[in-house]
Amino acid sequence: MRIAFSPCPNDTFVFHAWVHGLIPGAPELDVTYADIDITNKLAAGTDGPDVLKISYAALPWVLSEYALIPCGGALGRGCGPLVLTKGGGSSPSVLSGRRVAVPSDRSTAYLLFRLWAAANVPGGVGEIVVMPFHEIMPAVRDGQIDAGLVIHEARFTYPSYGLSLMTDLGSWWETDTGLPIPLGAIIARRSLDLQAIAAWTKASVDYAWAHPEASKEYVQCHAQEMDPKVTQAHIDLYVNQFTADLGESGYAAVETLLRRAAQEGLIPEFDLALLR
Repeated sequence: MRIAFSPCPNDTFVFHAWVHGLIPGAPELDVTYADIDITNKLAAGTDGPDVLKISYAALPWVLSEYALIPCGGALGRGCGPLVLTKGGGSSPSVLSGRRVAVPSDRSTAYLLFRLWAAANVPGGVGEIVVMPFHEIMPAVRDGQIDAGLVIHEARFTYPSYGLSLMTDLGSWWETDTGLPIPLGAIIARRSLDLQAIAAWTKASVDYAWAHPEASKEYVQCHAQEMDPKVTQAHIDLYVNQFTADLGESGYAAVETLLRRAAQEGLIPEFDLALLR
């Protein structure tokens, strides 16, 4: 079975057991490791993998072929994307007409940023530049970009680049909606046994929690030289109750985000019933 997910610690932690043949009855996996912008595009292609980790924001483009799996993904509280600038004390108004780097234009981070900017940046931002997330902070630091939208472990490391936090989009979202932040979704082809895939994914999550030491070497070798303490902080933040089961509040978060984004014209209209 072909699967694609990021090399980030939360994904490698979640799928370690399945990748290493530790889930009884689960098929062998052929893994592609790729950043979220790439997996979003793979899912929208004609010959994408059987199972993928994509952004919740990319769901409207793929739900005809793929179904949302209610476990293995990333939602949470206190784990949202950040808007960073060089220098401190900046008001959102300084982003008016400016260049902002984002990790993907089909990401939850991007939708949250655009929804926030619509309410807080007079006249809107200027050019949106898509670049790999690990290149964003150096670009802001070096003055190539006016601001950067960052995700993942960047929330722990941005001070080392001399950058300042303009806003935490997760805090903004949680205050505005009371809901968790829907970040990364696990999807599988509708032609497959979706119940079985959900069960194998859940078993892999359960194994990861029951045997946290087992995955450490695998996680660290894909963590792009990340400090082990940062790696563990990343896992602790992004692997949580919603990884085991979306639940009603998880589904409500996804539906609210995509409904608002569709109303703003950021994503195509689609049938929300396809999410369940």
